[in-house]
Amino acid sequence: MYIKKILIAIVSLGLLACGIFSYYVYNALLTPNTAFNNDKAIVYIATGATFKTVLEDLSPLLKNVSTFTAVAERKKYTTRVRGGQYEIKKGMTNNDIITVLRSKNKPVRVSFNNQESLATLAGRVAVQIEADSISLLKAFTDTDFLKENNFSANTALSMYLANSYDVFWNTSAEKFRTKMLKEYGKFWNAARKAKAKKIGLTPQQVIALAAIVQKETVKIDERPRVAGVYMNRFKKGMLLQADPTVVYAVKQTTGVQLKRVLFEHLTLKHPYNTYVHAGIPPGPIVMPDISAINAVLNYEHHKYFYFVANIKKMGYHTFAKTLVQHNQNAIAYRKWVAKRH
Repeated sequence: MYIKKILIAIVSLGLLACGIFSYYVYNALLTPNTAFNNDKAIVYIATGATFKTVLEDLSPLLKNVSTFTAVAERKKYTTRVRGGQYEIKKGMTNNDIITVLRSKNKPVRVSFNNQESLATLAGRVAVQIEADSISLLKAFTDTDFLKENNFSANTALSMYLANSYDVFWNTSAEKFRTKMLKEYGKFWNAARKAKAKKIGLTPQQVIALAAIVQKETVKIDERPRVAGVYMNRFKKGMLLQADPTVVYAVKQTTGVQLKRVLFEHLTLKHPYNTYVHAGIPPGPIVMPDISAINAVLNYEHHKYFYFVANIKKMGYHTFAKTLVQHNQNAIAYRKWVAKRH
């Protein structure tokens, strides 16, 4: 009888121990362990981060750090930390959180437009992904990469098309550059290449001309007409005489941002000054919108060679077929400006 009682006691203790262990496991694995009020929290884990670093970032978001650590050790996450952006939802358990951190790196939406140089582009991208501006600029200007892919220092900016892209936050500078090259290749499909060839331009020349159109007018519906003016000049062998190229040339030479182009600026000897050099500039003076690129590829066929700001329709331009007509329009514009000052 005595032995029977001992056996019952041992079994009872075993069941109690199992119960306690089961409760601990349940509590550690399956009990919600988030400590924030919002629907979700975003966690950024740097490339090469240790579990200690991850824990420091996660601690404010957790109710119980010790149970999270225990689950992380059990699932071997402590030695398999992966960089990236992760979304932790309110009410997640330790098991849920570890699953997210192990396999659900969430892409970020990277956007950029109208950057004036690779340096400004690098700065814009750097605030959106892990790679810093120095590493990005180094990747963007890598001469071997540019040569291998038929770009130069002048045309390198044309590889980056103004848009929004989904990339992983921990994407390296080199991988980001490679993705942009692939996007460039997708954009310049057979149909667009055929259009460029038909109008006598290479894809890079199209982008360089689109950059001028971008600077000349903010009105998307007017861009094909402006592009048509420059294509008329180009096909006739005239100088493009685009003021934005003068502004660019002066800034590159002196660092000064012109507010108004004067006659003295038109003779500046610079490869981008289209008052001095014929043809399309060596590269884009700015990153053009897709609408500006399409405006060049689908430029309006007309007989205009000149344009000046429209005094009756703000933001638009008045177009002329002859220099005489243009001069009359220009005089009217100057008089209008004089009355306003």
